[in-house]
Amino acid sequence: MNDQSRAPQSNTWLKSYYYLRFAVSAAWVAVAFTIAKNNPPLAAVTLIAYPVWDALANYVDAQRSGGLGRNKSQLLNVVVSIVATIAVAIALGRSMNAVLSVYGVWAVVSGAFQLLTAVRRWKINGAQWAMILSGAQSALAGLFFVKMATGTEAIGIANVAPYAAFGAFYFLVSAVWLSVGGALRKSPRAVS
Repeated sequence: MNDQSRAPQSNTWLKSYYYLRFAVSAAWVAVAFTIAKNNPPLAAVTLIAYPVWDALANYVDAQRSGGLGRNKSQLLNVVVSIVATIAVAIALGRSMNAVLSVYGVWAVVSGAFQLLTAVRRWKINGAQWAMILSGAQSALAGLFFVKMATGTEAIGIANVAPYAAFGAFYFLVSAVWLSVGGALRKSPRAVS
């Protein structure tokens, strides 16, 4: 099967996957900005859950897209997200600054792997420009988090939530872009 014949089936999966990633990220942001903001135990669980979800989502996507062996950047993203989960759990015992540092390093590395995944997918699926931007922005946000974590400002889950909100936005843009592109390919061409 050539790359072009795989694209429609692959794009169907990616649309569903991107819509799901958007929904989960948007829900996470809503919880972070509302009830978790003033509830430290819930904030801790929420902060641990985010990299767990990223690891699970990358694992499932890689499996649906040819397996982890074929998707090395996602395999590495799964590993990095699992390590980040453990590091966040440990950092929670120290300070929110430590948690933000962990999130920063994780955002840099996972953003780079997301960017690599999107570049690889461009050939088969197209419409990966938003995922490329998302990966690059994640890496930049991570550097900002590391810098912020060294400051004296009070840190909380609300400092992480905008990062997740931008991720949700990019997943939604990618899903809509694939949906519109698919609808345009299916529509009959106007005869001139």
